[in-house]
Amino acid sequence: MKQKLGLVLIIGGLAGVLFFGYQYLDASDSFRIFGADVAVSTGDYVPVLISAVVLVAGLFVYRSK
Repeated sequence: MKQKLGLVLIIGGLAGVLFFGYQYLDASDSFRIFGADVAVSTGDYVPVLISAVVLVAGLFVYRSK
């Protein structure tokens, strides 16, 4: 039972990291100042962090006996 729950958390966390990570990277803007490229991210990183925590928690649950 724990392994199934861990697997569900791993899959959900990985999907969240991929989806929200893509959105975060897509929300960045770049511009040039004096010949240097400057990138400013306007995305929200909190969903990426929450998804990463869910992924790690799923790994711990899956590996626990």
